Amino acid sequence: MEDIKVTFLGTGSAVPSPTRNHTAILAQLLNESILIDCGEGTQIQFRKAAISPHKLTKLLITHWHGDHILGIPGLFQTLALSDYSKTLEIYGPKGSKDFMNSINILLGHHKIAYKLHEVNPGKIFENENYFIEASAMSHGTPSLAYSIVLKDKLRLDKNKLKKLKIPNSPIMRELLKGKNIKIENKTIKSKQVTYKEKGKKLTIILDTLFNKNAISIAKDSDLLIAESSFLESSEKGAKLANDYKHLTAKQSATIAKQSKSKKLILTHISERHSNDSQPLKEEAKKVFKNTEIAHDLEVITI
Repeated sequence: MEDIKVTFLGTGSAVPSPTRNHTAILAQLLNESILIDCGEGTQIQFRKAAISPHKLTKLLITHWHGDHILGIPGLFQTLALSDYSKTLEIYGPKGSKDFMNSINILLGHHKIAYKLHEVNPGKIFENENYFIEASAMSHGTPSLAYSIVLKDKLRLDKNKLKKLKIPNSPIMRELLKGKNIKIENKTIKSKQVTYKEKGKKLTIILDTLFNKNAISIAKDSDLLIAESSFLESSEKGAKLANDYKHLTAKQSATIAKQSKSKKLILTHISERHSNDSQPLKEEAKKVFKNTEIAHDLEVITI
């Protein structure tokens, strides 16, 4: 099975710190390079990570608050000046077209080709290998969470093929489609010689209040990346999270637990916790043990 490689280009929240840039997450799979949000300074983070932004194929916008999108003008200008030749597919919530029109004014002549999709909850992209799903969040402005899902694949069991003395030939492709074949008047059923290789699921939930949609879209994720702007156990943490429509570490862990995700990584770390994020991790681990804290330029593969 193919892997999904995740690079945390930025793990901070509204106010960046010396160690945490504004939010941006890069997911690489198959021949795709998918950027989720593009906070200020993202193009510099690409350079620090030694990753070429020219490989970008899609940009997923969770919402249009400044700390999640102010890196778009700089990134697009750099791409334009270095002859980016693709058409970038951009997906975002309602209102995205108006925001992108404003960004185009800033870019002047330095533009790239892109196609903008204002999406509703549900599958927003699908091909034979993977799909992307969006779900509405609650942040006081149109907001989305995203899942990127590598599909299950049928694989040939080489030992069974050898045992049945089935020669390697183009007809094997039919077995991988779930079809039966005939060789020398003998019927070979697909289920006799194939097995299912489980796919992989990455879910990204950023700025939002706790809500049932978050649990639904994260269901059975191999990796859940969720914001953790506040510490619920602190004196004002729960109130601030509710007032500003964000998640606490405990709430993110609850989403991970109730969705039966395998691993949780907390991101969108507030400046108040930038130098010491351990309390966030400890609060989350009381609910969901397999929890880690994201750091800028960290790479994880699922």
